[in-house]
Amino acid sequence: MISLGELVNILPQTGSVEWIGVRPAKFAQMCATTEIAAEVDRGLVGDRYARRGGKRQVTLIQAEHLEAMASMLDLASLEPQYLRRNIVVRGLNLLALKGKQFQIGGAVLEYSGLCHPCSRMETVLGPGGYNAMRGHGGINAKVVVAGNIRTNDKVRARWQD
Repeated sequence: MISLGELVNILPQTGSVEWIGVRPAKFAQMCATTEIAAEVDRGLVGDRYARRGGKRQVTLIQAEHLEAMASMLDLASLEPQYLRRNIVVRGLNLLALKGKQFQIGGAVLEYSGLCHPCSRMETVLGPGGYNAMRGHGGINAKVVVAGNIRTNDKVRARWQD
């Protein structure tokens, strides 16, 4: 029988980057891009959270969760820039990266916690936006190896080839 400790380390799936964005200042609109540089212990170049020692250097959310939130809000779709996360990933359960380092393109990131929604989601998404996002807010990560991240890059736990 496989132990729980062994089960959490079985992660053969790879995801892919669908969208990248940065927010240069508080309350600024997200700026979408197809490529971004990640700097060690700082974050994404041009993002307001890019600073030394922060736990929220990079924020990631699952594309599948955008679809779930849109459904809860009775919307046809939900554009990623409204959620104020840096990277949208499809095909990988981001919570499975807890306690792990993972590679995206040339960069290596490390899970640093959950990314909870803020009260602004009620304004941005409308009534019920905050609650629709609860449990679907994604994760925070720190940059441990610098590199470029592009749309369509693979996302995988670091020990995978």
